Amino acid sequence: MKKFLLLALLAAGARAETLHLYTWADYISPDVVKQFEKQHVCKVVIDTFDSNEGMYAKLKAGASGYDIIVPTAYMIQVMHAQGMLQDLDHTLLPNLKHIDPSLLARLPDKAMQHSVPYTLGYAVVAVRKDKLKDAEASWALFDRAALAGRVTLLDDMRESIGAALKFLGHSINTRDEAQLAAARDVLIRWKKNIARFDNEGYKAGIDSAEFLLVHGYSGDLFQVQSENPKVDILIPREGVTISCDEMVIPKGAKQSALAHALINHLLDPAVAAENMEWMGYLCPNLEALKKVSPEFLQNPAIRIPEDVKAKSEVIEDLGPDLAKYTKVWDVVKAAR
Repeated sequence: MKKFLLLALLAAGARAETLHLYTWADYISPDVVKQFEKQHVCKVVIDTFDSNEGMYAKLKAGASGYDIIVPTAYMIQVMHAQGMLQDLDHTLLPNLKHIDPSLLARLPDKAMQHSVPYTLGYAVVAVRKDKLKDAEASWALFDRAALAGRVTLLDDMRESIGAALKFLGHSINTRDEAQLAAARDVLIRWKKNIARFDNEGYKAGIDSAEFLLVHGYSGDLFQVQSENPKVDILIPREGVTISCDEMVIPKGAKQSALAHALINHLLDPAVAAENMEWMGYLCPNLEALKKVSPEFLQNPAIRIPEDVKAKSEVIEDLGPDLAKYTKVWDVVKAAR
């Protein structure tokens, strides 16, 4: 009998489907994943990337096998234009009705033809308030020579150039070469103070006080602050980048039906509420927002002040003008 049961379990395991998810680190609750695996008798395998450009380059180099990818809206524009994404079947996604229409109005894919909003986040600043007692909510913090070697900036072209542009009062989507040159000079000046450009280590670094000032993603820093009250999140008054990461299904996905099922699962209000409280990002799900704790919504990393929000912008696809940013970034990275 034991042998029979073992064989039955092995057979069931062999029949279980595997869904491959390609996303950012710490971007989905393990409990939410387990719930989905149990409900759909499947296995979810998660690979991570640390920048949209890195993810895109990997796919263009031939990487395949992913069923769901979670890029930022501006990169989705590029991927869609190049025929990399399949259209979504809305009959399999009844929970689309919970997405905030005011956010959809600001996105390129307003009809959710090929992408579904997952989270709304910001690139902000965190400091160790026990070590840095006079920190101001401004990008000017990165000019403080006294912090040299204890600072990081995001290793992301659009985010870090965007920070310098906001510091100067310019749009993060400017095409003006003089404004970009000025941002380049600001970044080169800031670079003298940073330990490195970094997309992952800054979380552990600000937690341990290896770093005293970091540029990072709001949800990541929310998670750190939740465990360490010495970490303070600041929203630079000049404005920040707003990013909407969205779920897409690449063309050639082997598990399209299961991918639709996971997207719909993540849009369930109870699931979305649990998920956003775990990861620290705002899900633009109106019903889910009624289910989260008041403390969650009061965190500055979740809802930024209205006057700062008015100065903040969504990163856009720049088309051929992206080459201007690449040129600036190359010069900044090569600067000593």
